[in-house]
Amino acid sequence: MEKRKFHESCGVVGIYAPDEDVARLTFFALFALQHRGQESSGIATADGKKLRVHARMGLVSQVFNEESLSQLTGHIAIGHNRYSTKGSSRICNAQPIVVSNGSDTIAIAHNGNILNAETLQQELTGQGYTFNTSTDTEVIGNLILSAPGNGWIEKIKYAMRRIKGAYSLTLMTNDRLFGVRDFMGVRPLCLGGINGRGWVLASETCALDHIGANFVREIEPGEIVSISENGIESYPQETDKKALCIFEYIYFARPDSVINGRLLYSARLAMGKILAEEHPVKADLVIGVPDSATAAAVGYSLESGISLTEGLIKNRYVGRTFIEPDQRIRDLGVQLKFNPLPQIIDNKDVVLIDDSIVRGTTTPKVIKLLKKAGAKKVHMRICAPPISYPCFFGVDMATRWELIAAQKTIPEIRDFIGADSLGYLSVDGLVKAVDLPKDIFCLACFTGDYPVPVQMEMDKLGLETQPPELALGERQR
Repeated sequence: MEKRKFHESCGVVGIYAPDEDVARLTFFALFALQHRGQESSGIATADGKKLRVHARMGLVSQVFNEESLSQLTGHIAIGHNRYSTKGSSRICNAQPIVVSNGSDTIAIAHNGNILNAETLQQELTGQGYTFNTSTDTEVIGNLILSAPGNGWIEKIKYAMRRIKGAYSLTLMTNDRLFGVRDFMGVRPLCLGGINGRGWVLASETCALDHIGANFVREIEPGEIVSISENGIESYPQETDKKALCIFEYIYFARPDSVINGRLLYSARLAMGKILAEEHPVKADLVIGVPDSATAAAVGYSLESGISLTEGLIKNRYVGRTFIEPDQRIRDLGVQLKFNPLPQIIDNKDVVLIDDSIVRGTTTPKVIKLLKKAGAKKVHMRICAPPISYPCFFGVDMATRWELIAAQKTIPEIRDFIGADSLGYLSVDGLVKAVDLPKDIFCLACFTGDYPVPVQMEMDKLGLETQPPELALGERQR
């Protein structure tokens, strides 16, 4: 419901296809991944001799036109859609980023977050490397350039051993494309084939579908793939522990994508069914907050027998805009995104389904909107367990003192948001819905059990020093 609550970094694409217009294919793949980042977009291409890049602030459709795409020549391309986690939202931080050291030049696009980026940057600065952005992506690129070893694979392996955190990367030299996934596999990355001779790397399978590529397999945690005129080569590495982000299944990925063999729509449908089992209620209607909770609302309706309806209409053109609303429009708040249907919900008891509650700032406004439109009762049902801990692996959801579930009990949250009842999906129910082994997931935002130590990051955020007497309302201001 809080549609800008997660700033997930980001969507990446890589294409090696000698017989294709790779810039145009990358454009349409990024278009399919627009939901993963709306701050900036960029494409870099190579023709065997030279790298070219075009990256700007804004949506894919705002950044590129026929003229810019025609200048991105070559048979190799990487692309990126960005939400900022490390590094502010500025044009210099738009990706792909090109880094050079002597005759070595690479372009890099990154999805994730590097925990020890500052330490590595200080080390590299001491070695004479300069930084033109405030992103951890540039740190990764310079670390690869500085790495010992013969050839790019050895350099990338060295960098992977030094990096702590989450990363799915597409990298490009003048004549090779690389895909890299961190040892825990936190962020998704898949491989597809196109027209028999080409290869595609993408954050989600939906990007493959949109450009006519066939899904081949997922890049494994710890794996490097190299694609060149010699074909595709895989360099797997042993991993100790998988920690796939479970929020890919709840919220981030598109419902038509497949991760680990599980269609996201089916997983979200199952979340709704189990939510109905765990938190049944008598009501007249089930409404899903569009669009991320739509599938779960269908599941809740099927399991409960309560009729499903569209009670909230979403303005699908509300997203990133360069036109600021005036104060009167700004005061309308959530009504810019959602409009209720009074004739449908008037005098009805409503079950409202959403994917999650993070800060708890938008949810009360939507519930108030429904009640103002005539709903007698609003029973809130959430497809995720309470989020009590921040993420340090590429999701800018909030610091712990901003998370409502870290500050209030469930009855207190219910009262705060103005719901007549509130039910969260349990951790076990969530894992059951995803239908994959529990131990392959990172569940830290629910449990606080991080897959790698994050104490330094917590100290930087001052999570242990927030004044306990500070009221949540004061914190939100």
